[in-house]
Amino acid sequence: MKTYDFQSSNAFVELFEIAPYASGALDGLCFAVKDNIDIRDRFTSYGSKSWREAHPRAAYHAVCVEQLLMAGARCVGKTIADEFTYSLDGESYFYGTPVNPRAPDRIPGGSSSGSASAVACGLVDFALGTDCGGSIRIPASLCGVFGMRPSLHRISEAGVLPFAPSVSTVGVLAQNLPVLRQAMRVLLRSHDAALPPVKNIYLVKEAFALADPAIQNALSECIAHLSTFPNITVASISLRDITGLNVSLKSCNEDALRVLQTAEIANTIGGWIQENGPEQGPNFQAGYRNVEQFDRSTMSDALNLCEALFSRVAGFTQPGDVFCYPTAPVLAPKRGTLTGSNLNSVLDYYGRTMAVTSFAGVARLPEITIPLAQVNGIPVGLSLAAGHYQDEFLLDASLRLWGSQPMGLDLCSVTT
Repeated sequence: MKTYDFQSSNAFVELFEIAPYASGALDGLCFAVKDNIDIRDRFTSYGSKSWREAHPRAAYHAVCVEQLLMAGARCVGKTIADEFTYSLDGESYFYGTPVNPRAPDRIPGGSSSGSASAVACGLVDFALGTDCGGSIRIPASLCGVFGMRPSLHRISEAGVLPFAPSVSTVGVLAQNLPVLRQAMRVLLRSHDAALPPVKNIYLVKEAFALADPAIQNALSECIAHLSTFPNITVASISLRDITGLNVSLKSCNEDALRVLQTAEIANTIGGWIQENGPEQGPNFQAGYRNVEQFDRSTMSDALNLCEALFSRVAGFTQPGDVFCYPTAPVLAPKRGTLTGSNLNSVLDYYGRTMAVTSFAGVARLPEITIPLAQVNGIPVGLSLAAGHYQDEFLLDASLRLWGSQPMGLDLCSVTT
């Protein structure tokens, strides 16, 4: 893999140095911050130069940044985010595309594109990101790094620009599982406690069915590895088996998460955009038309469906249960292909990808993506999810199952 530095990676909006405030669990580690998260005395762009120019410097660090500095970590800069974080491709109209070092001709994924790139290039030990419809999990998977979306609202979002509050959360991307666990435990305010062993691993049928055949093949050896553990049952399961409802991952996305996301974006940034008419990139403009044309009368049904799905998944999940599925159902698309001139490719990428990511989103589950496979050298992530507020168990389970794979990508490989 080619070596990239801070400049050639194009992962950063701004480089600076903030020394740790104290010694702690993160001594010796450095991190970067997605540019929708405040750093004191610095501008927060939200992925938009117009937003950056119209808003003052932050008066305080975001609470999550303060936590890391107090635990001994050093901050080295702010990373590129997709425009208003409303994208999963990572190709910024204003700041350019951060490199995907394992597949340089491919997108890094978004909207935590710079954070994923900075970690994958080895420029930081870990990075802060945010995740609504997959904005940590997808770039982590496409760039071949570890990423965690925690249980909804377990990490403070004070000082994080609002996007879709009912489904958005702060999380971490990291070079390996031990560092991911260290950083997440600081942010989660974790205490040592007895954790259950892994008992059941449920392979979510619909998520595997949505994945490209090459991804299914690449992950098959990884799934076989899970079956080698004693006292762990590995079984396929459908979303209907889990919820008892006549739903699919597609309806989780289109009838629940996407509706709620669209409605809340209108509230959080729609007024400012309407009032100020900022310069916008073409991809954001195309996506934002959904917000402008949204029928808010559909929001109540989406809220009720989200709550029903959360309740049913929570009722099904027992201590020791883990859900397993491909993080992204497609390989990272080539750079410059997710545009209006390739509408079918755009719809396929977003439709299938968000269908898979919506499972943890609507059920408010913690999810970790692990870089375990590759297809023709292109990274493929496998996700593990656990019950709501079972974040520490999920971190522990991931280490038990995959702790011997420090950077993954060597265990399962397919050439087509």
